[in-house]
Amino acid sequence: MRASTFVAIDFETADYQRDSACAIGLVRVERSKLVQSVARLIRPPRRQFVFTYIHGITWNRVKDEPTFAEVWRDVQPMLDGAAFIAAHNVSFDRSVLQACCERALLEPPVLRWICSMKAGRRVWGPPASLDSLCRRVGIALNHHDALSDAEACARLLLAAEGTAEERSTVRPRGTR
Repeated sequence: MRASTFVAIDFETADYQRDSACAIGLVRVERSKLVQSVARLIRPPRRQFVFTYIHGITWNRVKDEPTFAEVWRDVQPMLDGAAFIAAHNVSFDRSVLQACCERALLEPPVLRWICSMKAGRRVWGPPASLDSLCRRVGIALNHHDALSDAEACARLLLAAEGTAEERSTVRPRGTR
């Protein structure tokens, strides 16, 4: 992964339907450096908000924002040349992207997905929630802010890679 270009992504949703993205955060990583980031609010297809208590986003805050299709046209170029998309809980974020693209009659990106939750669990063990891993590794997090979550995902993958590399270069006593 060291030389890879990747994009970490995070969605916040308004309701239980996966097509209800109300915020997106993306962070592009090139040669292990965070080089570009974008956060956008999205007007979901319904006015119903169930998860305001988690992320603080309301219908009044997004009612004049662009739809997913409009936002995606603007942010999708961040994926150009990326080897993969990263998310902390791939099954959630991939399903949101798929549902939003489907609703907007857009093709979802055809890229491999890497899960920072699985990488974190493999390297540091449980618990592997985003906030617990960030506390353990020392990564700043404003949890459920899409950009902060995407940045934390990217930093966790980089930290996991660094930790794995350190472990692979440690030689047992008595070897050269």
